[in-house]
Amino acid sequence: MVPQPILHPYGDGALIALFDDVISEDSYRRVRGLPEALEADPAPGQEELIPAYTSLVVVFDPAVTDYAAVEREVRIRAARAADSGNPRIRVVRIPVCYEPPYAPDLEDVARHAGLSREEVVSIHASGNYLVYMLGFTPGFPYLGGLSPRIAAPRRASPRTKVPAGAVGIADQQTGIYPLESPGGWNIIGRTPAVLFDPSRTPPALLAPGQYIRFVPISAEEFTNLAGAAEADAWRPEIVEEERL
Repeated sequence: MVPQPILHPYGDGALIALFDDVISEDSYRRVRGLPEALEADPAPGQEELIPAYTSLVVVFDPAVTDYAAVEREVRIRAARAADSGNPRIRVVRIPVCYEPPYAPDLEDVARHAGLSREEVVSIHASGNYLVYMLGFTPGFPYLGGLSPRIAAPRRASPRTKVPAGAVGIADQQTGIYPLESPGGWNIIGRTPAVLFDPSRTPPALLAPGQYIRFVPISAEEFTNLAGAAEADAWRPEIVEEERL
């Protein structure tokens, strides 16, 4: 039997559903199932859903309903979500150039791991990464699934400018900078994909609950795809796969 979330009031107009106290892919799948059920069949007075690693906040209008009514409806949706696990996942294939000049810190990461540059790239591009949530800057994906073999501490001196599309590693995480910004992650590659564009609908390329896979490309391929991406004539491929 799939354990149900613990529900508590979260202020006067919200409820928080707690699924676990440890970040894991299994607990996150349960977190994502509940907002999907609430989006398809909203609770009375429901205004906003805010998922995180191991919890979901349901914001409601206290002038329309009360906590007890929302709790009852959330429990119904949670049980429904637990019984409808999806065996398939959506994977966004993100092309990445791991060659100079797009990978200024790849050698440092390889040295820290005791591996070659080629081995780091192979490991980094070998599996799917779950998008837990977006934040930090618009469209920035918090990813789970980095191999501990290539984990590396943040740079001692952060850069004042990291280009949009830079792919980095910091401690146990890997991620992609959607916009040019300061940053202290180790940059091991760059994608031509545009992760955030306020003129698009939706503006963010990625969404919580999706998976991504990094696909190595050459510098020439990067140049060709970057031009098409900026003109919105190309976006990364999305495929469906069986969940392992």
